[in-house]
Amino acid sequence: MAERFILNETSYFGKGCRQVLADEVKGRGYKKILVVTDKTLLECGVTKKVTDVLDKAKIPYKVFSDVKPNPTVKNVQAGVKMCTTYGADAIVAVGGGSAIDTAKGIAIIMTNPDNADVVSLSGLSNTKNKCMPLIALPTTHGTAAEVTINYVITDEKKQVKMVCVDPHDIPVVAIVDSELMESLPKPTAAATGLDALTHAVEGYITKGHNLMADMYHMRAIELIFENLEKAVNEKNPDAIKKMALAQYIAGMGFSNVGLGIVHSMAHQLGAVYDTPHGVANAILLPTVMRFNGVVCADRFREILCHIGRPDALHLNDQDVINTFVWKITELSKAVGVTQTVKDTGCKEEDIEMLAEKAMADPCMPGNPREVTKEDFIRLFKEAM
Repeated sequence: MAERFILNETSYFGKGCRQVLADEVKGRGYKKILVVTDKTLLECGVTKKVTDVLDKAKIPYKVFSDVKPNPTVKNVQAGVKMCTTYGADAIVAVGGGSAIDTAKGIAIIMTNPDNADVVSLSGLSNTKNKCMPLIALPTTHGTAAEVTINYVITDEKKQVKMVCVDPHDIPVVAIVDSELMESLPKPTAAATGLDALTHAVEGYITKGHNLMADMYHMRAIELIFENLEKAVNEKNPDAIKKMALAQYIAGMGFSNVGLGIVHSMAHQLGAVYDTPHGVANAILLPTVMRFNGVVCADRFREILCHIGRPDALHLNDQDVINTFVWKITELSKAVGVTQTVKDTGCKEEDIEMLAEKAMADPCMPGNPREVTKEDFIRLFKEAM
């Protein structure tokens, strides 16, 4: 059986590496750029650090900043309209997963107009053409959207997050400049870092895991446990740089092998209550890992041996599960993420509805343990 592995074409890393943007734009012959970002980044000056590079090189651009934290069908359609009107021939995305996912949706529709309704993009790829050229500059150390074949858009009418999986959406260039992440507010830095940890852990235990993906995920897990607390609490530049790398290499892995039910559940919290994705993942990760441990304690044991607990080799399975969940919980507490599902606005009477939606989520089949609607109901309640 063939195992497919898709990576983006070109990537740059390092503090200040955004300066290569002008050379990449000119070298590839792009003439007019649509810059996709969000209003917060625009107002606090982070987007300007990128547009200054375009200004200096006299590269024409227009800014689209109508992006919600959980981007919607309307966000994408508004971006398509601006891109078309302006006549852009390439897109530069500046932001976290929200901005980059919105940019992916715009870029896909620009070359696949039959999918202009956006909702038809949900699930596995059904597009025919590669998206409009897209260059992504992440500003958070969490989502890895700059290197994945996935993007997530909220269908507000159905209150569902659509997970779109499409090799046609992958950016041609990723510019991972850790300087763009240094001004992240502490809550955002913590949540996005725990999002990266969720990607790495779920990718490592998913049904589709393979040797190459394991390599990426394990190194990402090591880097996150070593650096997240310093990146969040101390704003240590070296730790932030390493978190930038950690989230990127985790993305290289999970983009190719899938995720699990932490994401199936987190997507519902985001769609229904507008919960930030990283926060939702952080809330759910310990509960779901305790559930999954029944079938993957050996994988947890391997992880523990790589994050400072070599004694895990001699622990029984239940002690391994307990220790792994404790490590995750302690890291979350250390960076200030202590919310529960109840804090998202979820009520007991909502849980059956959330469970039904989670059952239909595209990430569910990748979970290492089979899961029923009743399991989802129990897990949501435990995470309350």
